[in-house]
Amino acid sequence: MNSISGNGARPWWWGVALLYALSGFTSLAYEVLWSRMLSMQFGVSIFGVVLTVTAFMLGLGSGSIAGVKWKAGNPLAAFAGIEVAVALYALALPGLMRHASLWLEDASGRLGLMHWYLLQALEAVSLLLLPAFAMGVGFTLVLKAIDETPLTLGKLYGLNTIGGALGALFPLWGLPVLGWTGSVRVAAILGLLVGGAALHFSRYTGSGASKATLPRPPMSALLLYAGIGAGSLMLEVGWVRLYGMIMLRTEYVLGVILAVFLTGIALGSLFAPRRIAAILPIVSGGGALLGLWLLPVASSWVEGSQFGSFFGAIGAQAAIAALFTLPVTLVLGAWLPLLAERHKDASAVWLYGANSLGGGLGALLACLVVIPNHGTAALVAIAALAISGFGLAGLNARWGWAGFAFLLICAWPLRSMPPVHELLPIAEGGSRDLYLYEDAVSLTHVIGRKDGQRILLTDLQRMDASSDPAAVEIQMDQARLALLLHPDPKLVLFLGLGTGISMGGSLPFPNLDRSAVELSQGAIHAARNWFSEVNGGAVDQARVYRDDARHYLDATDRKYDVIIGDLFHPDLAGMGSLLSVQQFGRARRHLSPDGIFVQWLALNQFDIGSLSVVLRSFRQVFPDAQMFMDGMHLALVGPNKPLLIADAMKRNLQRMKDDGPATGNEGMWTWLGRYWGPVPQSAGKVQDEWVPYIEYSLPKARYDGSVNLANLLSWLMMRHPDVDAAADILGVQRQDREAFGRAYMAATLTNEAWISAIRGDESKSVQMIWMAYQANPHDRWIANALADSMMQSLIQAREHGLSEREALQRVLKISPDHAGALRALWHLEKAAGNKEEAERYRLRLLAVAPLDSEAKSAL
Repeated sequence: MNSISGNGARPWWWGVALLYALSGFTSLAYEVLWSRMLSMQFGVSIFGVVLTVTAFMLGLGSGSIAGVKWKAGNPLAAFAGIEVAVALYALALPGLMRHASLWLEDASGRLGLMHWYLLQALEAVSLLLLPAFAMGVGFTLVLKAIDETPLTLGKLYGLNTIGGALGALFPLWGLPVLGWTGSVRVAAILGLLVGGAALHFSRYTGSGASKATLPRPPMSALLLYAGIGAGSLMLEVGWVRLYGMIMLRTEYVLGVILAVFLTGIALGSLFAPRRIAAILPIVSGGGALLGLWLLPVASSWVEGSQFGSFFGAIGAQAAIAALFTLPVTLVLGAWLPLLAERHKDASAVWLYGANSLGGGLGALLACLVVIPNHGTAALVAIAALAISGFGLAGLNARWGWAGFAFLLICAWPLRSMPPVHELLPIAEGGSRDLYLYEDAVSLTHVIGRKDGQRILLTDLQRMDASSDPAAVEIQMDQARLALLLHPDPKLVLFLGLGTGISMGGSLPFPNLDRSAVELSQGAIHAARNWFSEVNGGAVDQARVYRDDARHYLDATDRKYDVIIGDLFHPDLAGMGSLLSVQQFGRARRHLSPDGIFVQWLALNQFDIGSLSVVLRSFRQVFPDAQMFMDGMHLALVGPNKPLLIADAMKRNLQRMKDDGPATGNEGMWTWLGRYWGPVPQSAGKVQDEWVPYIEYSLPKARYDGSVNLANLLSWLMMRHPDVDAAADILGVQRQDREAFGRAYMAATLTNEAWISAIRGDESKSVQMIWMAYQANPHDRWIANALADSMMQSLIQAREHGLSEREALQRVLKISPDHAGALRALWHLEKAAGNKEEAERYRLRLLAVAPLDSEAKSAL
């Protein structure tokens, strides 16, 4: 065997070790990036994580064992070929996935949801298993190449894992800066360089570096280490799920957790003292349980922290994750070198392979069995016990089982998810958990606040999914506007059910066939059983399909007069695909000839750049697209063919004896006044399912100040046509233009008032709201804003000679359903002994807020 260690030069094997560290970088960069790709395909983050981890671990395990019998003449040259091949495959994989996805779309019409997911999973695992298998073979080849060198397994494994930790962090920078495709290309180019450098170093190794076989340790040792691997990957999946809910709430958390996980393993393999082997199982299990117990501490810290930048947020949250998880991963890293030393270093390949295969099976077990049946908190507890139990069994340390019994006692109270008021003490302190449902798709909570109002949380997220009266109205408006725009809607489809309150807004429309698609089984149950009092029992009057919205639209052949896209957090992994050109195209293909698709957006979730991308994507599919503003929500209206909106709305309302409920008692002109203009035409990026944008740009924008609601509203104001142009576009007849103009001007003034309020100019905001009310007193948002202002100035009313009763009655004259004024008058009349008047106000309050605890308790 040749050497280049003469004259003070570094031995060649140190160059190989550094190359293998770079190989670890590219491998983990691929893993995080491919996981992101699968999350886009599935629309569910945890599926992408589990499938990628499963494919990688099964491939690495089987590949490393298969490499034992490969009699490569020059192992390092073979390793170089593998690195180059994997890099080229990484460049080709997006195209392969895109073609496979097109085939899956064609097949989806013949498959139910579970079969569709299964077919997607088989396709994904098949495509990822091949490169992972090659990487596993590469591990064995490198071990063979350095077999007769002083380089130890612990150092090689540690350096590779440090590289992997950095590779897991690379997408956190690459995705927002380079995008997904650019990040893959950078990782692949680095892989090509690693292959070229490995080929260079292969000149210094001879065929003698390759052993025909490597001795296999006892099967019992392999099975025990496979069990530790299963527990480790179950723990990783659990951490990704838990910290993904409380931290960045995006796919970036996978990179953070993997980096922390691998850093601990690297440090443990490099520096852990061998004499502490006997306590490793108890330390690892105890550390995992301690982290689970401290989860509310981490969550409350994240909730209360302010971060100056995106990367500052990543760094700080990575530090808190490391604080709770690093002790465990240090122990896990020490295990392989210790076992390899016990069974001779040559057996390390077998141990590594068994551990990886066990890890792949553990990830599947976590997603398919443990989480759906016991929950994520229980998954972490079970994983901690599995790691400790298998570790103790391998050490034959009888005294350690006493420690295991202690861990078992500690794990029992930690098997359930902490209550929401502990996880989110600022936002939801004082609340109580009413309902919890967890599966591999999502974690669904219904919580009750002290005032009796209920909130639906999905993965600890809220999107106006509340029984609060103001939230109920804005949710119902999602159905009201969409249905009002069609002259005679018969079939309506809701893409997303949530609380069912949006669907409740459709109840006044006659002869309506309602359908809804909702992926979360917990949300379906909550809508039926926990929000029926505020959604009017709409869910029981509809067909509800538990399905992915994309799969449902690919599979069904039904056409709808109106399709309504619900609100969601666009920066969550997989959610951006619901705002893609492809998804908008699916919706249009299922519209009747005069059908309408309405996609709702929460403006406080966007910056100008991301909103522009969505607008371009929508206009690409619907060239005649229009915009409406309702509160802080923007409705993108896509008609299947050009539509005279004013005429369609008038014809719709003429079908009804009483059009008040259909318009929310605001009238036709209020709704037409919320028109905001055509979706603007512009050049630039669009949201594509395979070249996404907003998932990467929004998390960064949230921290760098780009998500600025006042600036976004001002930007939209610049695209707001004048009243005459708006009337022409909507087809408002000349005799109706005065009524339309007043409503249109009122909506414009309201928007300017909100901009002033956000920027701190309260006096200007109040003045504009008063002017808007004079223009259109029927607009609920204007009346509520004015009523709120009057409630805050009750003391000033007394100074002007008004009694409290008179001032409150004036508030109700402005906004008859103002809950605060109704409550105050109820208390006032009750204190004065006017029982009948008090009861009348209480009943009015109960009609506005059916779940109000105070009003209900007085029954």
